[in-house]
Amino acid sequence: MGVTVRELADWVRGELLGDPELAITNARTLNEAGPGDITFVENEKNLAAWQTSRASAAVVHASVPVNGRPVIRVADPLMAFADIVRHMRGRPAEPPGSVHPTAFVHPTATVAPGVSVGPFAVIGEGSQVGENSTIGAGAVVGRFCKFGREVTIHPRVVVYDDCVFGDRVTVHAGTVIGADGFGYRNHQGQHIKVPQLGWVELEDDVEIGACSTVDRGTFGPTRIGAGTKIDNLVMIGHNCQIGKHNVLCGQVGIAGSCTTGDHVVMAGQVGLADHVTIGSRVVIGAKSGVASEIPSDSNVLGAPAVPLPQQKRLLISLAKLPEIREDVKQIKKHLGLGAAG
Repeated sequence: MGVTVRELADWVRGELLGDPELAITNARTLNEAGPGDITFVENEKNLAAWQTSRASAAVVHASVPVNGRPVIRVADPLMAFADIVRHMRGRPAEPPGSVHPTAFVHPTATVAPGVSVGPFAVIGEGSQVGENSTIGAGAVVGRFCKFGREVTIHPRVVVYDDCVFGDRVTVHAGTVIGADGFGYRNHQGQHIKVPQLGWVELEDDVEIGACSTVDRGTFGPTRIGAGTKIDNLVMIGHNCQIGKHNVLCGQVGIAGSCTTGDHVVMAGQVGLADHVTIGSRVVIGAKSGVASEIPSDSNVLGAPAVPLPQQKRLLISLAKLPEIREDVKQIKKHLGLGAAG
């Protein structure tokens, strides 16, 4: 698809500096771009790469100087470039409202206008799917589920009975929503399952990555707050109440009945013990283990997780242990107490 720089600037509502009629045939990153391509310069760290790049034009921040090639100045170069890529590489959309002949939609299910249902997908008894939603190939939506508008369920997702999704929820391939929580009682030496009779609620604009799991509540809902984004391979246990606009990175594991506030960030492989409460605006560093409450506005790291400044001091001290050991060895030798162990 060939366009001019002027057309691209119009698409992203940017300020164009340079030849407006220059032809652009593709959009590529700085390292890959060549003649005829447009690229983007996200921040000042990329300026050197832009100077040596063979790209014909770039989407840049307002602070980036002109170097003779056309630039489109915008407030957010990354998002503007993403918009350009979508325009230039766009494929014709599948016609909305199509139900594949191999899909099964229960006669009592309600499918709103514009819903697309892929091959071998299943929508169970009494379930409701809102307008312009997509149920991907091989996905299973259980009984009596309720989905809002523009929900996207990618291939081979499984949504158990009674789950409730808000508008614009996205669930990626292989994820399971609403499986039984891991609840057992020890009775006469045997693990007896506690019935899991609740459900899962995903509020508006939640996105869940591939191969993640969110367990249903024991009697009420496991709830994920509006705008929360969950990475691949994340596990959220039963009865958890995850706040709004959280970010949970890959391989985070949250045991049952945990609660988080709003705007919480958990880096990769963070683990929470059960019944832990995390305040709002908390940042938990990668591989941290959390076993107790963390107040709002905290930044913690480590296992067990402690405030970041304290953890930094601990790490510095650990790095000095060989030197300290040698000092102790010399002191003991000087005092005639034998070598240190």
